[in-house]
Amino acid sequence: MAKPTTRVLAVLDLLQSHGRMSGPELARRVGVDVRTLRRYIVMLEDLGIPLTTERGRHGAYMLVAGFRLPPMMFTNDEAVALSVGMVAARGLGLAEAAPAVESAQAKLARVMPDGLKRHVRAIADTVKVDLLPASSTPGSNAALIALTGAAQAQRSVSMGYDSAAGAHTEREFDPYGLAWRAGAWYAVGMCHLRHGLRSFRLDRVGEVRLLDQAFRRPPGFDALDQLQRSIATIPHAHAIEVLLHADLPTARKAFSLAFGLLEPVPGGVLLRTGADDLGWFARQLAGLSFGFEIHAPAALRTELARCATRLRGLARARRR
Repeated sequence: MAKPTTRVLAVLDLLQSHGRMSGPELARRVGVDVRTLRRYIVMLEDLGIPLTTERGRHGAYMLVAGFRLPPMMFTNDEAVALSVGMVAARGLGLAEAAPAVESAQAKLARVMPDGLKRHVRAIADTVKVDLLPASSTPGSNAALIALTGAAQAQRSVSMGYDSAAGAHTEREFDPYGLAWRAGAWYAVGMCHLRHGLRSFRLDRVGEVRLLDQAFRRPPGFDALDQLQRSIATIPHAHAIEVLLHADLPTARKAFSLAFGLLEPVPGGVLLRTGADDLGWFARQLAGLSFGFEIHAPAALRTELARCATRLRGLARARRR
C-alpha cells in the first residue's frame, strides 16, 4: 500500500491539474475512502497549501486562485515517452504504482500545451501494454528501492529471504542488477552464502540493509540475460540440442530466451534446452515453419515421428 505522504502529494497534484474536484472523485483517484481524504486535506492545509472547500452534497476541493507550484518542464518527446512509460508501470507489479502514476500524470498535464496534453491523454486512455500480469507483488517498494540503490553504488547488502518452500535464510548479497520477468521482479548478483550467481524474487525478500562492503560489478553484466539463462538451464529430465535451419532473429521469434539458449553456428542456430515431457517438445518442433535437425536425445526423434503420424492421420480424417 502507498505511504500517506505519496497519496497526499497525489491529491495536491490532481488539484493543481484539474482545478476543482469532488471529494469522492479525489478519493477514488488516490485509492482511499472519503474520510481518509479529509485527513489528507487537513495535512495539506497544515503544510501551508491554500485550499478552498465547497460544502454540501455536490461540494468539491480546489486550490486558491493563483496558487501554482513550480512546474517541471519536459520536451514533447519526453512527455510522450514518460506517458507511455507510466502506462507500462501499472503492469509491473509495483506496490505503490497507482497513486504515483496519477500524481506524475497530473504533473505532466499541468505543464503541457493543450495539443500535447490531448495526445498524452489519448495515450493513457487507449494504449495498452501486453505485459504478463504480476504473479507476485511486493508488500512495498522498499526492497526494489534499496536494491537498485545498492546496485548503483555497488555496495553489498544483508537481507532476509524466504524460499518457495518457506525456508528463511539471512544472506549477504552483491546486487549486480534487477530485472522483471514473467510477472515478477528479481534481483540478480553474487550470493555470499552460496558463493555463486543467484536470482532472488523480490516478493520473498525481507528487510534490506546496506553494508559498508563494496563490490565491483562484472563489466557488461546484463541482469535480464543472466536471469533468463539461469531459468533456461534449470535441470530437466531430458537435455535437448536441436540445430534450427534459420537465422537468429527467426529462431528468437519461434523460441523466446526463456525457452532455452540460442547460439548462431554454421548452418543455422543451435538450441540448447531441456524438457520433462519429450512429447510436448516434439509438438513445439512440429509447428515450426523452418527445418531442423535433432542432435539429442534420440528419444526426441521417436516422439517427433509419433507426432507426425498423428498429424497425418488427422489430415486424412479431415479429407474424408
